[in-house]
Amino acid sequence: MKVMNMVNSINQALGMKLDEDENIVIYGEDSGLEGGVFRVTEGLQEKFGEKRVFDSPLAESAIAGTALGMAVAGLRPVIEMQFSGFAYPAFNQIISHISRFRNRTRGKYPVPMVIRMPYGGSINALEHHSESMEAIWGHIPGLQVVIPSTPHDAKGLLISAIESNDPVIFMEPKRIYRAIKQEVSEEKFIIPLGKANILSRGEDLTIVSYGAMIREVQKAVVMAKQKNIGVELIDLRSIYPIDRETIAESVKKTGRLLVVNEEPSSFGVGAEIISIVNEEAFLHLEAPPTRLSGFDTVIPLPMGEHFYQNDPLRIFYEIEKLVNY
Repeated sequence: MKVMNMVNSINQALGMKLDEDENIVIYGEDSGLEGGVFRVTEGLQEKFGEKRVFDSPLAESAIAGTALGMAVAGLRPVIEMQFSGFAYPAFNQIISHISRFRNRTRGKYPVPMVIRMPYGGSINALEHHSESMEAIWGHIPGLQVVIPSTPHDAKGLLISAIESNDPVIFMEPKRIYRAIKQEVSEEKFIIPLGKANILSRGEDLTIVSYGAMIREVQKAVVMAKQKNIGVELIDLRSIYPIDRETIAESVKKTGRLLVVNEEPSSFGVGAEIISIVNEEAFLHLEAPPTRLSGFDTVIPLPMGEHFYQNDPLRIFYEIEKLVNY
């Protein structure tokens, strides 16, 4: 075991897979020589060479399109979009080809590739650097969408993503790249995609969250415990495939649901989770399923960003409101 932050654990996972499988290549904007904007791939080019870890032009569509060709030809590319908000120029390649190529060829050509992208706010950046638009990717058939919340999960989920034979959007909450440290095994391990993790048990309310919001929710859970409110906290881990069973079984027990995330509220992951609960646990509900997301606006510039983001007090207010409904 070694104490790592998320940058360390992702870097180790990438290095482990590069060492294990010669078909893996890593590239993107500044991913090679500089090791990425956040230095997540630092040292990998030096260790594995410029043919396996390299920089690309500033052309997201070309990055995604060439990765599709590599994947179909037998390689396993791991590409990086410098920020999730810069991935939109690649949307045509991702939705028109990458996501549906296996279906288009009736399974003859799988697409084993990972698209890494830092996402989320609270780093005092501009709008395209701070968005939380995971629902866009989760809505596309053929894509898997993964969001870790801890260094441990980041390593295990990324290894699973690289080993998958279908394309994975791997969204990394940059707000907690270096904010959380924990012991992580230096051995190889995997965390299955599509399996949520129950972080705390409780009888009064289920909270479903993921990414950087997990840490904010955990602070609110401590506040709730002081008021004798038992919260069952579920870390979703995968946006798609989504763990319907874990969500439904928890709400059947608690009778209440709160979804906490960063995305704009309308038509998002929160709405999907509420739909699951309505379909699977409706007769067990004791309060309206509720989502606590961002607002339906472009995320504000740094001076106003704190008005947009959820914090423990805002989350605790919603917990109390649901429990006292």
